[in-house]
Amino acid sequence: MKNFPIIMKVGAFAFLIFLTACGSKENKMAKGFVLPKGDIEKGMVAFTELKCHSCHTVSGEVFPKLTEKSDVQLQLGGEVRKLKSYGELVTSIINPQHIVSKEYLGTFAKDQRDGILSPMSSLNDQMTVEQMVNLVEFLNSRYMKFETDIEYPYYGPTFYGP
Repeated sequence: MKNFPIIMKVGAFAFLIFLTACGSKENKMAKGFVLPKGDIEKGMVAFTELKCHSCHTVSGEVFPKLTEKSDVQLQLGGEVRKLKSYGELVTSIINPQHIVSKEYLGTFAKDQRDGILSPMSSLNDQMTVEQMVNLVEFLNSRYMKFETDIEYPYYGPTFYGP
């Protein structure tokens, strides 16, 4: 019984290490993260000022022509099956290497796709927080959930009741 406090201390220490190891991913996630309401028009201005339109088009929008256009042209907005969350849009803007778009990867042969980085450069040293908030509001407003008129038959259980 004399070693009991030492065993408890070692056990508690091991448990804390376990929690720290398991919880590190959760600490980086956007749980509870909410941006202030942005301004769609100012977001469109930020999109142009930051020259996002050199590599991106936005469904339903026309931007000024640029003298230097990128070889990469990726569509943003439009009808999608899964809407992007605010967190996904923020992450894509402030950490463009987080996910490389399937459209961009599709321009490479399958055996060349490992290690491909996003061509989008970080704008974190140029973009203000206000621009980012407005940019997210603008982009979020341009996505629409794809709806179909097709009705699929229901093959699940039928419940009869009063």
